[in-house]
Amino acid sequence: MNRSLMTQRLRTGEVFDLLIIGGGATGLGTALDAAARGYSVALLERGDFACGTSSRSTKLVHGGVRYLRQGNISLVRSSLRERGRLARNAPHRVRDLAFVIPAYGATDRLFYGIGLKLYEALAGALSLGPSRVLDRAATLARLPNVESAGLRGGVLYHDAQFDDARLALTLARSAADRGAVLLNHAEVTGFVLESGRVAGVEARDSISGGEFSVRARVVINATGVFVDELRRREDSAVAPLVAVSQGIHLVLPRRFLPGDAALMVPKTDDGRVLFAVPWHDCVIVGTTDTPRPEAESEPRALPEELAFVLAHARRYLAEDPTPADVLSVFAGQRPLVRGRVGTATARLSREHAFEVGSGGVLTVTGGKWTTYREMAEQVVDLAARLGSLPRRPSSTAELRLHGAGENTRTVYGNDEAAVFASGAATRLHPRLPYTEAEVRWAAREELAETVEDVLARRTRALILDALAAAECAPRVAAILAEELGRDGAWATEQVAAFSALAAGYAFPAEHPK
Repeated sequence: MNRSLMTQRLRTGEVFDLLIIGGGATGLGTALDAAARGYSVALLERGDFACGTSSRSTKLVHGGVRYLRQGNISLVRSSLRERGRLARNAPHRVRDLAFVIPAYGATDRLFYGIGLKLYEALAGALSLGPSRVLDRAATLARLPNVESAGLRGGVLYHDAQFDDARLALTLARSAADRGAVLLNHAEVTGFVLESGRVAGVEARDSISGGEFSVRARVVINATGVFVDELRRREDSAVAPLVAVSQGIHLVLPRRFLPGDAALMVPKTDDGRVLFAVPWHDCVIVGTTDTPRPEAESEPRALPEELAFVLAHARRYLAEDPTPADVLSVFAGQRPLVRGRVGTATARLSREHAFEVGSGGVLTVTGGKWTTYREMAEQVVDLAARLGSLPRRPSSTAELRLHGAGENTRTVYGNDEAAVFASGAATRLHPRLPYTEAEVRWAAREELAETVEDVLARRTRALILDALAAAECAPRVAAILAEELGRDGAWATEQVAAFSALAAGYAFPAEHPK
């Protein structure tokens, strides 16, 4: 992907079939589905690809065990179907992971065992493996640091794991391979109207400062938790469509979950499930479901959320983690489709919704990472009807994503960076697995424009170890300045901005121990 070429095409005056606003999972998935059908596609993202909710998930591609408990069989079935398709179409980005539910009650193994057999059955031919009941010894072997007092055994089942930001980049590259024009750091500043209908957008390139307009037959609002902000530009009187729910995660050293399986707690004090998941040689623990009054670009964990996750981690882990053990804290916000007034966000549906505004803008929101492809297929079907485009079937259910089947260096790392001999062996930081070559590749081929782009999403350094990420920011800034033709003042500003960002990912010192 080349930023200069992308920008040039956006300025030619071409009228695209679809213009997508928002570069998260839904927007990128929509761009790929449309481009794969042969439609002309442009996508604008005001920040970086997946800079919001789509890079702040629990890193699981799953059917949703708790939705099964709620009786939402259709959501579980469709999620499991999409989980299987994604595992097949992106084997270099998605992998099977065993999960164990520890059983402390007399009937827990029977209860969870039956439920997970149903979960397995709903997956059908796309099942990732059989579930089974474990005795106490087998549970301790799979979860060596689980709390052993009162442990009777457990239940093992299978779901999938991925790197959310890297999969987002894979979707972007897959769409670009098929002719889509995608530009990050390009903010929509207004709509272009023709006879009261939205016929395009005005936008500003945050990197160059240049302004331009893009016209399209259909404009799609796929901005996640920010969809209402864009909807109000189309119609200031529109009622909110989204309820914002925040989820946070703590990142711990691998010693807190040294086995080969993830830990799943089926019911926490607030009724949600909680996961402790091995990921990139660390452990991610979460999540919460906290209503927030409005969407935030850089949400922060609340003190009560930190206390909640830490308390549950201590309850189920034999070695109790302390704030000093926390390598990073990250928060993401979910765009939940609004229900009845007073409905708790934990009970709102994770299904998606569409709306066509008064000016013709098609909004898609809700859903979750696992079902991004299904959402994209449906929104492109609807967009084709709205724009009177030739009807073409979706092909993404069987479409292998960019890089699938290639000789990749890691399961879900920055595999292509290995082509650079210079810097390939030079680590950015002793506590991080990333090299200088990966920074250069991100700048050359993945539209990375800032230190944050590289350390938060092209690599996952910020999530894995916030302090280490901040310490290597000066070197990353220097490499980017060289690759992008920036000066020393730019590099200094980048380091300052990233250092301030990274400070917000550290466990707050003032939080009670």
